[in-house]
Amino acid sequence: MSSPALVIPLREKSPEAFRTISEVAVELDVPQHVLRFWETRFSQVKPIKRAGGRRYYRPEDVDLLRGIRALLYGDGYTIKGVQKVLRERGLRHVAGIGRGEPPAVVTLEGDEPRYARAAIARLEQAHAVVPVASPVTPAPSSPEFLDERRRVKLEILLAELLILKERTTKARQRLSV
Repeated sequence: MSSPALVIPLREKSPEAFRTISEVAVELDVPQHVLRFWETRFSQVKPIKRAGGRRYYRPEDVDLLRGIRALLYGDGYTIKGVQKVLRERGLRHVAGIGRGEPPAVVTLEGDEPRYARAAIARLEQAHAVVPVASPVTPAPSSPEFLDERRRVKLEILLAELLILKERTTKARQRLSV
């Protein structure tokens, strides 16, 4: 007969404390070998190694790993995709994802649709000038009331969704070829 497995609860550490690979693996719900593999694929992941090769992860390392995990497992990125995000958006961006910070507004590139650029311009204009309510405008307390800023923000969200839809369509087309 085998004896039941002994479960030892992990000690609570301060947020600033370094973590061992086993603690990080438990926290991120990934095997330790996956963390070691990520070290080979993401040069930004650099735990401190003590005598005997024992790894210690700083809090910022854990944030970065959490962000990489979110992009890979949550958002469906490939390793190359996450490497590109790290190159283009930077370490802070991915670590911010790991900390649960809201994503930055979509930045427009030259190939983005015209409607997105126009919506951004309208938002900037709406922030610069606050429109005066006319007599035909519903009262601000009314459910039909949608001020200029709210309307423009909704247009921005729609534009961003359309950009994402276009990108998804292009990606599907590349995959089907």
